[in-house]
Amino acid sequence: MSENRIRVLVAKPGLDGHDRGAKVIARALRDAGMEVIYTGLRQTPEQIVAAAIQEDVDVVAMSLLSGAHNHLFPRVVELLKKKNAEDVLVIGGGIIPEEDIPYLKEKGISEIFTPGTYTGSVVEYIRNNIKRKL
Repeated sequence: MSENRIRVLVAKPGLDGHDRGAKVIARALRDAGMEVIYTGLRQTPEQIVAAAIQEDVDVVAMSLLSGAHNHLFPRVVELLKKKNAEDVLVIGGGIIPEEDIPYLKEKGISEIFTPGTYTGSVVEYIRNNIKRKL
């Protein structure tokens, strides 16, 4: 394993029971040479941040379909800041209404990817925006 591999935590916050999109992204990131840690379903923001810190990730990629994104995504950013981990890139995806995206970006979510996004776009975004220099 290369020391320079990008480490990504793929997380499903909240009560969603559907993770097909998260698994598609996880596979695409692995295929692109990134190390992926998948937390599984129904994670709290606290569990996501604890895993991100423990795994020393460069990116937290969250997927949400339940509509709780305006609460859960910013909560993860807030908790990362409290743990002095502001250098972790936080991105989100799932069923996110266009009108909610500016609010999420204002709260620290770097980018939002909606259904139909080409997985290569997510890979490229991560490579171009991680805060750690490889």
